[in-house]
Amino acid sequence: MTEAESVPMPSPDVPIPSPDDELASRFAAGDEGGMEAVYRRWSPLVLSLARQSLGDGAEAEDVTQTVFLAAWRGRHGYRPGRGPLPAWLVGIARRKIADALSARTRRTDAAAAAARESHGPPEPSYAQEEVLNRVDVTRELRRLPEAQRRVLCLAFYGDLTQTQIAHVTGWPLGTVKSHARRGLLRLGQSLVEEATE
Repeated sequence: MTEAESVPMPSPDVPIPSPDDELASRFAAGDEGGMEAVYRRWSPLVLSLARQSLGDGAEAEDVTQTVFLAAWRGRHGYRPGRGPLPAWLVGIARRKIADALSARTRRTDAAAAAARESHGPPEPSYAQEEVLNRVDVTRELRRLPEAQRRVLCLAFYGDLTQTQIAHVTGWPLGTVKSHARRGLLRLGQSLVEEATE
């Protein structure tokens, strides 16, 4: 009998277990060393999925830890006949990533609600008062002489400096300053008189 004849040949009907299959069996049996090996072997895959979905490295690391903790606690639910261990881990990872995204949405919604509550809408009386003040100022501006009204409108509504107003109107800068000062004084007096009536 030759040396080749003495080595038993595997039957084509009997599958040869892969190292991953042996690792999965150790994990399912509760072997802590098997769990460490499973983590070393497939945590990069889970971390990569979490990073792609979450876009945050720290959050992805937290999710990866959660996935392997859930896998260890639920190892009795793993059935090798239903699929390979990495596929089972990816299924857990997808659920944990979805949970993390939901939690992020809840946090964002809560922060937005807190911001709305803290700032809240303006008091109706304040908003109404602002509108009335604008109406009063507009009415009093119409009562000013044309030159004063033009200078103040260019300054307030056009947001122009006095030098720019002088350039636009063609008036000397001193004239623009005089019209602005007189217009503001007159406008202020009219608004004070109206408030005291």
